[in-house]
Amino acid sequence: MELTRFGHSCVRLERDGRALVIDPGTFADAAGALAAGPVHGVLVTHEHPDHLDHDVVVPWLAEHPEVPFHAPGVVVDDVRSRLSGRSGLHTAEAGQRLDVAGFEVHTVGGQHAVIHPLIPYVANLGYVVDGSVYHPGDALVVPPVEVDTLLVPLHAPWSKSAEVIDFVIAVRPRRAIPIHDGLLNDRGRELVLGHAARLSAPFEVELVDPVPGEPLRLPPRRRAHASGTFEP
Repeated sequence: MELTRFGHSCVRLERDGRALVIDPGTFADAAGALAAGPVHGVLVTHEHPDHLDHDVVVPWLAEHPEVPFHAPGVVVDDVRSRLSGRSGLHTAEAGQRLDVAGFEVHTVGGQHAVIHPLIPYVANLGYVVDGSVYHPGDALVVPPVEVDTLLVPLHAPWSKSAEVIDFVIAVRPRRAIPIHDGLLNDRGRELVLGHAARLSAPFEVELVDPVPGEPLRLPPRRRAHASGTFEP
């Protein structure tokens, strides 16, 4: 499998001539992710615009009616209201096993991390793709099975560095790749990355920071994965 970052939380996964785009939002190069080649499925973790750029994604979905779109119900309802009659819009819920364009996708979590008690909670789904790559969206939910590649939300109004590091250690992937860094300047990003790399290294986690827009080939999965069920 190849993974390409397109900024913030947007990634493109490619395997066997198939491509999946996750979280094409406003802080990312959403148009670039969708134009980098044929896309066979789109996943969105939650409704916030930095994870779904309506101005880019909605017209693209209208032009590509054959591409399935999976997201929490509130996101699907919103997109459906903008694309009257468009099929292939699928409501996803926590604890599901989905076949999305040939990729095996398991849904994890269910709720966005708390920003502040005065801010309404929203649904959030993490996605484990092919039992190997985990995109948690805006939550630090540890998946119920081992994963080889963890996409780590590096910085957000709902987290602090200690929680991010503990999340990496708890998941214990073979490699961690930073995402959700659109609010950091270069100095802050370097600082947080340095802490995460140094403190997770004793747990045999390699922090990998691929260049945005350049595909990274992920090695074949090596771990024997648990066969436990996925629960919310």
